Amino acid sequence: MSPSDLKIGVVGGGSWGTALANLLGTKGYSIDFWVFEEEVRFQIQTFRENRIFLPGIPLSERLNPTGDLKQAVMGKDMVLMVVPSHLVRSVSQRMSCDVPDSALIVSASKGIENQTHLTMSGVLAQTLPHIPESRIAVLSGPSFAKEVMLQSPTAVTVASKDPATATQVQHVFATSAFRVYTHDDVIGVELGGSVKNVIAIAAGMIDGLGLGLNTRAALITRGLAEIRRLGVKLGANPHTFAGLAGVGDLVLTCTGDLSRNYMVGKKIGEGRSLPDILSETRTVAEGVKTAESVYNLSSKLLVEMPISHAVYHILYQGLSPQEAVYQLMTRDLKQEIDDFM
Repeated sequence: MSPSDLKIGVVGGGSWGTALANLLGTKGYSIDFWVFEEEVRFQIQTFRENRIFLPGIPLSERLNPTGDLKQAVMGKDMVLMVVPSHLVRSVSQRMSCDVPDSALIVSASKGIENQTHLTMSGVLAQTLPHIPESRIAVLSGPSFAKEVMLQSPTAVTVASKDPATATQVQHVFATSAFRVYTHDDVIGVELGGSVKNVIAIAAGMIDGLGLGLNTRAALITRGLAEIRRLGVKLGANPHTFAGLAGVGDLVLTCTGDLSRNYMVGKKIGEGRSLPDILSETRTVAEGVKTAESVYNLSSKLLVEMPISHAVYHILYQGLSPQEAVYQLMTRDLKQEIDDFM
């Protein structure tokens, strides 16, 4: 299907939503782009720029920003969801009656819902019951929005229970600077993209404390073990976590200053309080809310995730990062490799 034939709506005007909408616009698709913030809509319409979330980078003329959610999704062949994870349920419920039965839904939101412990595809399956799960896909991988906007070579993965759906999304998004692989492990791809944000907060704390590269490398490696452990418990393929949505996204988010989650953790390690940090920015650090979901879900499933639990206790229970490091380093000694049981 050519760009002139495919009708696409993008829901969410933050940095990632803007980057993906712009990518599609530069490919020739006309995008109805739902942007919640009136000032961002004005900036895109007037200056062709999202000055709040991606300042200084021009946007495609094919983006049509709107505050009307119905306009963004009605009659569309594909709807891309890129709102913060804690808003996916409410926004998708609002648009449910207007999304065509035949639409393909692509989730680029990363998180685990606090109340239900569902990933975003699970939330969408509940709130858009007329859309078959075979028509839902998830897009994830190591991809800072700013670098995608600047056309830095980037590789991501798209997962769906239906290979044809994954392949269709792959071809819609792929460019010479944005390489898209397909996958069939939806839950694994989503968990990799969600839990890595919690580990990234811990990595930021390590750097904020000035503990060095040995410590950060150990944290990333053992963090990946935790993500894999939870994923396997929930039915994911363990090999997924060696790919783009696993180790790829984890390494990027744990080491890059463009990572919101890493920067939140770094400021906490430097002695700042979480409320003060969050009050300074309009961007969302998904790992803050996901830490609570991961703590509760892993506790319920009896999955051992000591780093993730430490992040939860630091964010919500007043544990100091220094004490958390000591507790992690003095745990009972054990073998390194899990048996996935």
